[in-house]
Amino acid sequence: MQHRHTGRILSRPKGQREALLNGLLSSLVIHGRIETTEAKAKELKRVTDRFMNVAKVAVSEGILGVNARRRLAEDLPATTVKAFVEIAPSFTSRKSGYTRIMKLGNRMGDGAAMAVIEWVKD
Repeated sequence: MQHRHTGRILSRPKGQREALLNGLLSSLVIHGRIETTEAKAKELKRVTDRFMNVAKVAVSEGILGVNARRRLAEDLPATTVKAFVEIAPSFTSRKSGYTRIMKLGNRMGDGAAMAVIEWVKD
């Protein structure tokens, strides 16, 4: 029995879609701002909110919990430390909405709607 998928499928099977979103999230954590298609940016926003909620809860408790680190590191081992040390402490007062999406227009080659996704600075 196939289960219904919530969110955008992005013309990819589940494994490829998860790898794509993990790569985009990793780039966002490292660079702070990335340019991608609008559909990928909107789906990345959902993934980013879940990721930052786990990181923020661990940081706000004052304990860098082993369980939270493991949950984040299973998908993004290289960016977990930066997420805990630099990004999560700046979002302790925010409940959600850690990123903003700004539309850029259409790409020249295929006309895909492009967007920039970046961290929200308070």
